[in-house]
Amino acid sequence: MASNLETNKTNAIAFYRMAYLGNPREAVEQFVGAEYIQHNPLVGDGQDAFVEYFERMAREYPRKSIEFVRAVAEGDLVALHTHQSWPDDQEYVTMDFFRFDREGKIVEHWDAIQAIPDESMNGNSMY
Repeated sequence: MASNLETNKTNAIAFYRMAYLGNPREAVEQFVGAEYIQHNPLVGDGQDAFVEYFERMAREYPRKSIEFVRAVAEGDLVALHTHQSWPDDQEYVTMDFFRFDREGKIVEHWDAIQAIPDESMNGNSMY
């Protein structure tokens, strides 16, 4: 089971990086199962909607970047904690959750995103 957890973490990162940096179709072909349930309200359900969204993001924001801060796996879930940098100095912390099927393919996604503030009331970083 531990090797599946590590494989799922590696695959979740590879999937996200590939899609985010402009090749969502290949990401879906390599890492997504027959069904893909999307919980982000800005993205439609299914593989085609995912590809369309990330292809549009690549065209509109070609200079965006992502850093994977941590990955946690338990059971059939992987959680990714990321730092995203977008044009015009916009920076975000994200939490993404992926559910994997028995074949090791991603079949469901949830996420949350928050702008990184200039100041922190507690002095702690977002990471």
